[in-house]
Amino acid sequence: MLTSIGVLLLLVLMGCHHTHVAMCSFNGNFTDQLSLLEFKKGISDPKQALMSWNDRTHFCSWEGVLCSVKHPDRVTSLNLTRRGLVGEISPSLGNLTFLKVLLLNLNSFSGEIPPSLGQLHRLQILKLDYNTLQGVIPSLANCSNLKELWLRNNQLTGPIPIDIPHALEKLVLSLNNLTGTIPTSLANITTLSVLDVAFNSIEGNIPNEFAKLSALQFLFMGRNKLSGYCFPQPILNLCVLVGFSVAYNDLSGDVPSYIGNSLPNLEIFELDNNFFHGHIPSSLTNASKLTLIDVSSNRFAGVVPRSIGKLSRLYSLNLDSNKLLTRNMQDWEFMDSLANCTELQEFTITENHLEGNILYMADNHLSGVFPSGLANLRNLINVGLSMNRFVGVLPEWIGTLTNVQVVLPLLENTPKVHPKSTGAIPSSFSNMSQLEELDLDFNRFDGQIPQALGNLQMLRFLNIPNNNLHGSIPKELFRISTIVQIILSSNNLDGTLHDDIGNAKQLTYLHISSNNISGEIPRTLGNCESLEDINLDHDAFSGNIPASLGGITSLQILNLSHNNLTGSIPTSLANLKLLELLDLSFNHLNCEIPTKGIFSNVTAMWIDGNPGLCGGALELHLPACPAKPLYSSKQHQSIVWKVMVPLATLLSLAMVVSVIVLWRGKQKRKSVSLPTFGSTFPKVSYNDLYRGTEGFSVHNLIGKGRYSSVYQGKLFQDRTMVAVKVFSLETKGTQKSFVAECNALRNVRHRNLVRIITACSSTDSKGNDFKALVSEFMPRGDLHALLYSTRDDGDISAFTRITLAQRICIVVHVADALEYLHHNNQGAIVHCDLKPSNILLDENMIAHVGDFGLARFREADGG
Repeated sequence: MLTSIGVLLLLVLMGCHHTHVAMCSFNGNFTDQLSLLEFKKGISDPKQALMSWNDRTHFCSWEGVLCSVKHPDRVTSLNLTRRGLVGEISPSLGNLTFLKVLLLNLNSFSGEIPPSLGQLHRLQILKLDYNTLQGVIPSLANCSNLKELWLRNNQLTGPIPIDIPHALEKLVLSLNNLTGTIPTSLANITTLSVLDVAFNSIEGNIPNEFAKLSALQFLFMGRNKLSGYCFPQPILNLCVLVGFSVAYNDLSGDVPSYIGNSLPNLEIFELDNNFFHGHIPSSLTNASKLTLIDVSSNRFAGVVPRSIGKLSRLYSLNLDSNKLLTRNMQDWEFMDSLANCTELQEFTITENHLEGNILYMADNHLSGVFPSGLANLRNLINVGLSMNRFVGVLPEWIGTLTNVQVVLPLLENTPKVHPKSTGAIPSSFSNMSQLEELDLDFNRFDGQIPQALGNLQMLRFLNIPNNNLHGSIPKELFRISTIVQIILSSNNLDGTLHDDIGNAKQLTYLHISSNNISGEIPRTLGNCESLEDINLDHDAFSGNIPASLGGITSLQILNLSHNNLTGSIPTSLANLKLLELLDLSFNHLNCEIPTKGIFSNVTAMWIDGNPGLCGGALELHLPACPAKPLYSSKQHQSIVWKVMVPLATLLSLAMVVSVIVLWRGKQKRKSVSLPTFGSTFPKVSYNDLYRGTEGFSVHNLIGKGRYSSVYQGKLFQDRTMVAVKVFSLETKGTQKSFVAECNALRNVRHRNLVRIITACSSTDSKGNDFKALVSEFMPRGDLHALLYSTRDDGDISAFTRITLAQRICIVVHVADALEYLHHNNQGAIVHCDLKPSNILLDENMIAHVGDFGLARFREADGG
């Protein structure tokens, strides 16, 4: 608490004199004002959220501050959620004795939680979640009116305090580093409705005393170190429980058969990744409000309850990796009942012991015809039926699943008992407008590839190898702007490869080997600038190898073997610096082999079966090419026809080629295609990014520039915190900036460069072009925000917060990054926009250079 002398001194330091009578009168209570100013001194404010905190405005009108109606000079609420504040929480906040609400969540506060907050006996809500706070949770026993305590997603350590206030209703401690066991004293807080301690290192089991928590609705304890040999019995007494999760622990035992009767209000039920065994209780269907059931990765046996279809609100059912059985038609009745679950979006039952006739139901022993009950599950977004033994024709109703977004794998359903053809590929697939991946590998589909698949404007992966397809490859496929992968190998396809393939700017993998495709390889294939892997082997291609292939700078694998190609090997292929494998064997090539680039590595290329080849690297042991004959005087009569005319023709051709090259160079510069980041990068769609950033909410906006906006979000199954850079394509120059950044980051790897996790080039919900980069999240923000705060107000503490040692380290990190960019073996990269706001800091204050939208490139010259 501030003494009267301290108050006086602080007022003097604030410059109190007769011209500030309204603000600096000794007749009022200024303890709260001074406490707020002390709090401001300890932090930096890069977003200028606290600009109103000055002596020209009454402190009760400051940003985020509310005062009492009865006591106008006493603060009752301080709400600074998501203001971008950085620094430590000042103990002076403990002087705000009338405070009821303190919200500092979603900032970058570090250090420990001040113990002085434990003196706020009027405090009702305390939210400090989503910061980087450390240390132990201080005693809050004197906060006798505290109802909500939110400390989620920090770096807190130590045990859960045993003296939690008894009026508490919500206790959220997940995503920290807490240890110890669950205190039995929590059972005395009979008002508790939410207890979330997931993602910590808590041991032991759920105390038996928890049976007294009659108001508990949500109990989340997943991702800890809980253990025990029986199902937690106290849970069965919590009849109002809505959400229950103990996933990813070491619990075991049978789940009581009457659990659904004891917990009738249950909506979320997660037991996955434990050691529970026995049968899945059929009484679960009495909990009619259930929306999510996940019992995967346990040891459940027996059959799936046939009454599961009574759960009409169910949207996710995960039964993966157990020992569930089906041996007859009765055991499969649960599939028929699932047709009543019209809200179901996710259903997986992989790695079990299912047999007989019958979404992810891959890798079982299913046979018979495709289950028609799936047609009723209109909300499914992921269906998996691979690695089974289905027979018969794939029904047209499959196209009614219009919400399928990510994948529809039906691979390897060739029956072993009744090897029937599975008929044509249904044209109704074209109705699945959200489809991104179609995988029909290892089946017996015949007929032609439906032209209507060209309507799937979200399609990225088309995999139909190892079937009996015939006819030509529809040119409509090459007009899908999002297509990344086309794999049609090992079919009976014929016809020619259409010139429209040059429209597939995003195409990365093209595998059409082992077919009967003939004609020349289209020169327009060279327009597919993102290609990494081309397999056209074991076909019937003829003519010359297009020199345009040498312009695909991202190409890593080129296989043209076992065709009828003639002529020479384009020397342009020697310029492909990323090319790792070149197979031209068993054609009719007749020329001198180049000696540079890939041709200098005889272990990376194959040329067998071309008896007309000569020269090349000495290790090839090929005959030397014959010397060209010298000019003879007897040929002077035909010199015009043999020399001058060809020379004139070549000069004319050179002029034409120059014009074409210039034109193509302009076209390349106009290209906005996404350079590939390789198959090892995770796939994300526009919908993934939309959901992960809460609809690109302004609350998740962490940066904005001329060409893009950056959002923080959570992606992938483990909800990784990432930064999503969304490009403003309506701004002139943005597309060029996007391509420049992709090209700069696709092949660079350095610990002091911002790591790109993946990229997205798609369309948004309105059909507009959408491009984004997903990178690792930097919790410390950018260097500019740390260096430059509101120093014009006399606040220099933020400026001095970065120590001299840290500053030197940051300089060294940036220098290391620039040295790598300027001298890496792929050629020099010049950043062109290096400034503090483009230097990002991780939680360990390691600097990372980012934002390559203005980068320029210079090919390595070996000098």
